[in-house]
Amino acid sequence: MQSTSRRSGQDPFRIIAVCTGNICRSPMAEYMLAEAFAAAGLGDAVEVDSAGTTDYEAGRPIDPRAARKLASQGLTSDEHVARAWRPDWFGERDLILALDVDHFGWLQESAPSSEAASRVRMLRSFDPKVAAENTLDQGIEDPWYGGHADFDVVWDQIHDAVPGLVEHVQAAVEQRSRSADDLPAGTL
Repeated sequence: MQSTSRRSGQDPFRIIAVCTGNICRSPMAEYMLAEAFAAAGLGDAVEVDSAGTTDYEAGRPIDPRAARKLASQGLTSDEHVARAWRPDWFGERDLILALDVDHFGWLQESAPSSEAASRVRMLRSFDPKVAAENTLDQGIEDPWYGGHADFDVVWDQIHDAVPGLVEHVQAAVEQRSRSADDLPAGTL
């Protein structure tokens, strides 16, 4: 169950991007989203992180090809360390972004409640070009098995969803702030 304070107008809106090993897709999404929220003036209101559904890569840095793609766009990912999903994050994140359908299914099945499951979304469901498509058609394939061009595709797919995500989160942050303003003093 979520804590009330997590949803207060003063707490940041917390987002986590989830892929398999947390070395390619989800850290790319994390850094791209963090930069987009900062550019939109939401840097203090939104926190973004990432994790993997497995611990296969836990403790390792971002894939060098993902780091290279991010760096080519001015984003530094040197501090990234892969980690596995923790069940308590269901109660600590406002939005859980699955990068592919297997992550989406795993997160939906692992969710401790229907409320927690409702916060799991496909990242590309925020891309207007594929938002109306079936969840099965909104995935971002793992570039790990491919080459540099595959990381370019991942960049493009995440990039196309970023404006919709920023708009969605901005509206949620504004709603949370309005709701907090309506509360009697001392109830946060």
